[in-house]
Amino acid sequence: MNNVVLIGRLTRDPEVRYTSGTQMAVARFSIAIDRPVRNGGEKQTDFPNIVVFGKQAENCERFLGKGRLVGVQGRIQTGSYTNKDGVKVYTTEVVANNVEFLDWGDRNDRSERPAAQPSPKDDMGIPDGFQAIEDEDIPF
Repeated sequence: MNNVVLIGRLTRDPEVRYTSGTQMAVARFSIAIDRPVRNGGEKQTDFPNIVVFGKQAENCERFLGKGRLVGVQGRIQTGSYTNKDGVKVYTTEVVANNVEFLDWGDRNDRSERPAAQPSPKDDMGIPDGFQAIEDEDIPF
């Protein structure tokens, strides 16, 4: 079984290229994932590379940017190539089947959303869209 689920923040904007022939979009980015800190230990972070294909890749380019929180579900893929110095380089990346945008907003607008204005109902603990009822109105 080869399945991975990750949640992290983008370390850079997605980079999109198109394949020759079929013109399929391929997006590449990496995310930062903090490891749990042990007692008195130092914070450690992993930076896996993510690859996304097709329409989902185009959506990543359109809606994601550095710092956005995402959930990624996919598989781990390893590979290798020989660099220009003749040295064999090994790679590991996550090929995403699904990318969930957990932090919404316009990619170019990275400002925080303004806090919602409290309504008078908030003082009574009643959520918007509901109304207060008396105990005698409850049928049970």
